[in-house]
Amino acid sequence: MPLLGLLASEGFEGMERICLRAKFRCCECLRCCGRRDPRPRTVWLGHPEKRDQRYPRNVINNQKYNFFTFLPGVLFNQFKYFFNLYFLFLACSQFVPEMRLGALYTYWVPLGFVLAVTIIREAVEEIRCYMRDKEVNSQIYSKLTARGTVKVKSSSIQVGDLIIVEKNQRVPADMIFLRTSEKNGSCFLRTDQLDGETDWKLRLPVSCTQRLPTASDLLQIRSYVYAEEPNIDIHNFVGTFTREDSDPPVNESLSIENTLWASTVIASGTVVGVVLYTGRELRSVMNTSNPRSKIGLFDLEVNCLTKILFGALVVVSLVMVALQHFAGRWYLQIIRFLLLFSNIIPISLRVNLDMGKIVYSWMIRRDSKIPGTVVRSSTIPEQLGRISYLLTDKTGTLTQNEMVFKRLHLGTVAYGLDSMDEVQSHIFSIYTQQSQEPPALKGPTLATKVRKTLSSRVHEAVKAIALCHNVTPVYESNGVTDQAEAERHYEDSCRVYQAASPDEVALVQWTESIGLTLVGRDQSSVQLRTPGGHILNYTILQIFPFTYESKRMGIIVRDESTGEITFYMKGADVVMAGIVQYNDWLEEECGNMAREGLRVLVVAKKSLTEEQYQDFEARYVQAKLSVHDRSLKVATVIESLEMEMELLCLTGVEDQLQADVRPTLETLRNAGMKVWMLTGDKLETATCTAKNAHLVTRTQDIHIFRLVTNRGEAHLELNAFRRKHDCALVISGDSLEVCLKYYEYEFMELACQCPAVVCCRCAPTQKAQIVRLLQERTGKLTCAVGDGGNDVSMIQEADCGVGVEGKEGKQASLAADFSITQFKHLGRLLMVHGRNSYKRSAALSQFVIHRSLCISTMQAVFSSVFYFASVPLYQGFLIIGYSTLYTMFPVFSLVLDKDVKSEVAMLYPELYKDLLKGRPLSYKTFLIWVLISIYQGSIIMYGALLLFESEFVHIVAISFTSLILTELLMVALTIQTWHWLMIVAELLSLSCYIASLVFLHEFIDVYFIATLSFLWKVSVITLVSCLPLYFLKYLRRRFSPPSYSKLTS
Repeated sequence: MPLLGLLASEGFEGMERICLRAKFRCCECLRCCGRRDPRPRTVWLGHPEKRDQRYPRNVINNQKYNFFTFLPGVLFNQFKYFFNLYFLFLACSQFVPEMRLGALYTYWVPLGFVLAVTIIREAVEEIRCYMRDKEVNSQIYSKLTARGTVKVKSSSIQVGDLIIVEKNQRVPADMIFLRTSEKNGSCFLRTDQLDGETDWKLRLPVSCTQRLPTASDLLQIRSYVYAEEPNIDIHNFVGTFTREDSDPPVNESLSIENTLWASTVIASGTVVGVVLYTGRELRSVMNTSNPRSKIGLFDLEVNCLTKILFGALVVVSLVMVALQHFAGRWYLQIIRFLLLFSNIIPISLRVNLDMGKIVYSWMIRRDSKIPGTVVRSSTIPEQLGRISYLLTDKTGTLTQNEMVFKRLHLGTVAYGLDSMDEVQSHIFSIYTQQSQEPPALKGPTLATKVRKTLSSRVHEAVKAIALCHNVTPVYESNGVTDQAEAERHYEDSCRVYQAASPDEVALVQWTESIGLTLVGRDQSSVQLRTPGGHILNYTILQIFPFTYESKRMGIIVRDESTGEITFYMKGADVVMAGIVQYNDWLEEECGNMAREGLRVLVVAKKSLTEEQYQDFEARYVQAKLSVHDRSLKVATVIESLEMEMELLCLTGVEDQLQADVRPTLETLRNAGMKVWMLTGDKLETATCTAKNAHLVTRTQDIHIFRLVTNRGEAHLELNAFRRKHDCALVISGDSLEVCLKYYEYEFMELACQCPAVVCCRCAPTQKAQIVRLLQERTGKLTCAVGDGGNDVSMIQEADCGVGVEGKEGKQASLAADFSITQFKHLGRLLMVHGRNSYKRSAALSQFVIHRSLCISTMQAVFSSVFYFASVPLYQGFLIIGYSTLYTMFPVFSLVLDKDVKSEVAMLYPELYKDLLKGRPLSYKTFLIWVLISIYQGSIIMYGALLLFESEFVHIVAISFTSLILTELLMVALTIQTWHWLMIVAELLSLSCYIASLVFLHEFIDVYFIATLSFLWKVSVITLVSCLPLYFLKYLRRRFSPPSYSKLTS
């Protein structure tokens, strides 16, 4: 009881002090004390000290390590792999006198070099990441305090602070919107860094605080916000605002419309907000997975081969001791043999591969055909050569995020870009006609019974498009005209359109281009300007915003000049078909426009009498006041209006694709990749883009997975989908969540068989989840491409993450392994650089293994001949020089080799498909190189033993020289396309060996190597070891040529 009382009185701090006094050492206990489950909170405006719990600091941290964990973390990541751990054991064993076989430096220098290269590389990447985080955390904001406005860093912001955010400034923390400088009492928010949607979101301040005379009055009132616990849902929020010092106290409910989430950008005006969540409790942070150290599949395969080599090493050592009949201290002999044959596992392999990765990264950066490409993770370039699944964002990645109006269809006539002047002339004639008619004839009843002319039909359609939207024109100073004057005179050069959707802006810009201009709008009125300069005033009576469920938006307006009330509506064809009057062309024309990749909207209207509207308004207000089933009752009332509406037109808007997206996607498909598009955008938009980008080919059917909410619905829909063949899948995030909850295996099995998959309305964490499931279910390599902050989780989860620097900022490109400036560069990055990197590393690794196995075979033959003695054949500098000075440059020059030119690799993406089977580095190729190594090592050693004359030193001279020449000739045999640096490397290595013979008199008889006898013996041995292999290579090229050789001939 005393303990419980203390906890109750002292809260979290008391709990912490108790933990410290009790000196709990368990990490789990400390973690529990430091981070409890999140719970709802009460936040007092402007009083962060009145907190009811501890909150995290408002710090963004994307680093993998900190100052204390860096060295242990890097060393752990290195030594958790068998390869490096083996060499550490090897080097440490040399401190034991009975096990020492040579100088300590022969073991410690190579290991130290490998570790130094890795530590330096990781340190550079961590420092870069730290500098990027520091830049974000050091951004300056204004804070309202009792002493006035003060400047604070983003990292110093606390829960309860009142923060001022200017236009085009990033929101630093999750806040509740309290005030805005905008006259219309609202602001627009850019959320592309949070949810991937480029539609601007309308946000409303708390009405109680917006009515205050000045922002400083926020500190004079006694008020607080009660908010739900932190969670990852970026589309919903539940909370209340309470002002206690008013009579009676004010209570307002808060929803998503009152929030300003971190990582969004203020698009209009200056806003004031109270901070609710900070640091790791931010919605954007909770939707971002922690970065992980990526280990390439190629490195894992090489690690597996080294384990096989270690097994061979143990077997050879045991055989040697067994042949000695386990005499004497045989266990020490086993260890000495293990050290003697340690060259079977080459330590230089790790160095060569790491240096090769640096060269590949340099080549990618220097490629003039993909300018601006940056390699941020130099450890996985080989991954680019084996991608099976490509997961891409839509907005800003495949598309430019620029909408263009393309088509207006009236049923009997259609207008494209080349005939917009006809529409313009119709509009001009209508308003010229109206201005010349006497006022009495301008009423709506003039042509009620008469069949409408084409001009009037065009005018009705254009007017509906100009009125039915959520666009607000904003006037800004342009250096010549100030803002107030521009707004008063509706100055065209100063006007900017703000909207929740780029589609709507495109429509309004089009109506402006043909003469009917939106010049003013607030929450209750709209002003249009005719071609003649007259202003048409409309009162907004009701507005019904677009929702994902309704797929339509509507507006009821009253024409101030005539008093006519009109209900305008636009929406997707699937819902509007049942709302408009019967016609025989809507479905067909919608299909035609959709096949062209256009985003189609159906526009309709309905004229209302004053009595009809008053009746509707009464029922609508009543429905909005209901407590139970409010949304259902409101929808029912609105639907009572949505009947027998007059179909006016169809509009077609195109979200322009990035340059060369179609040929790039076609190249990737031909290379054997399956492309999945994961987007936060709407289903119709995503489907249109998939068709437009030819992600879904014209001959393929599309199965749109209907919205499911429970297990039964998911089961039925999966069965329906199972009956489709060669069919692209389109599914929403909500349905996907239900399917993965109940039928994860079945859904992934069906989805992986699809030629293309489109997932729309995906949350950032869902994107990462899909990547993870693909990796687990298929075992194939994935590549994720995106350009927004909402793509970071997906990019970090994928085996290979590619960020596109675009309009949504650099957050994705900074978190990615590779950064490109345009989507079309992805083709060359994968087809050329990915392919070359993988094939080069495969050749390099196998050759390094061959080089080590050759000398190990010679050692085994030597020990066998001399009574299984654990005596080294080569000592001192010979053993180090063999894998460094004498053969390093020619072997490493294999990183410059290529089987086909880059143009051929781009022209024939099918060449990439061969790599997906992992043939360049497989057990088969490994076994071939092992057999070659045993053959050559045996020939050289037995040849030297047969041909040497009298002294042991002659064996060393003949065998070592033959070994060096054999390695140089084998490099020449392996090379497919010669580079001038390869020739230089061959000649340089040979020159170094010849020059060093003068200083190697301790190991080699200098006078003997100058004799003719030495030369012919070395020549014969070298020819016998290499000539058969050259002959076999010729036969293979002649009778079983590889696929690429047919293209190079």
